[in-house]
Amino acid sequence: MDAPALPPLIDRFNRRISYLRLSVTDRCDLRCSYCIPKGFKDFEEPSHWLTFDEIERVVRLFGQLGTGRVRLTGGEPLLRRNLPELAARLSKLPGITDLSLSTNATQLDRHAQALRAAGVQRLNISLDSLKRDCVATISGRDSLPAVLAGLDAAQAAGFAPIKLNMVVMQGVNDDEIDTMVRFCLERGFTLRLIEAMPMGDTGRNAHYLPLDRVRERLVGDFGLVPQALEMGGGPARYWQLPDGSGNIGFITPISQHFCATCNRVRLSVDGTLYLCLGQEEKLELRPMLRGGASDAELIAALRDAIELKPERHEFREQPGKIIRIMAHTGG
Repeated sequence: MDAPALPPLIDRFNRRISYLRLSVTDRCDLRCSYCIPKGFKDFEEPSHWLTFDEIERVVRLFGQLGTGRVRLTGGEPLLRRNLPELAARLSKLPGITDLSLSTNATQLDRHAQALRAAGVQRLNISLDSLKRDCVATISGRDSLPAVLAGLDAAQAAGFAPIKLNMVVMQGVNDDEIDTMVRFCLERGFTLRLIEAMPMGDTGRNAHYLPLDRVRERLVGDFGLVPQALEMGGGPARYWQLPDGSGNIGFITPISQHFCATCNRVRLSVDGTLYLCLGQEEKLELRPMLRGGASDAELIAALRDAIELKPERHEFREQPGKIIRIMAHTGG
């Protein structure tokens, strides 16, 4: 018999926590300039990674607490062995209503069908450029052909919507925004333009570009109108073509933050629950999971942790505050 649903997780600012971003590895086969520093080797020991059983247990409890959206992230989640098996286990849990995946798509052509069969419903794919040399400069590898093959495989597997995430960086790829818009409209993808966040030394040196003027220009050039429908529970604000045939999202954590409606927490591969991407409040779940804690004790710890969730980040006021890299926190 399924465990009964419990009162939901609501923080002290009356925000309901409905979205868990679950990192299954901090490893990645790319070294994007805004994420993992070149030469970085301080990855988590595999013995510290949560096992599939531990992950399933935590997600089951979140499902009981009304956190129904789960996104598998990394690092690059497809580097975690047997990921479709984990996805299948999570998709069947009571209370989990939406299972999605963020990926750089370099491995996706081999896994798209299995992920779809396992119950993954939606994909977010990182693609910062359509130029091979620019992709190689940003990601440290000539990965564009593999990513495009992954996109083809994802569409063939029936994934929809497929969202492309483009971190816009001044002087690096900002000249490709219109090209990326047209590519996504032609292929039926949803483009999401993202401001670089100052996490770790790499993030602070990521050629930050505020997106307000970019949005104003695209609204005028493409006749975009505000999109009222919710699309995935994340932080993007969407605009659409007048005939509804395409959407563009803007994620602006610096120029126009969305902290007042934040519904997310992040669980890192080592079992650390981060309450805010831009603050240090956290809960270490691995010692509890491996120390014999009961479900009731874990639930109590989760409720106590949510009370620590800060009102907002301080990326603008204190850009050097967070020294951990994005891949450690979970995407």
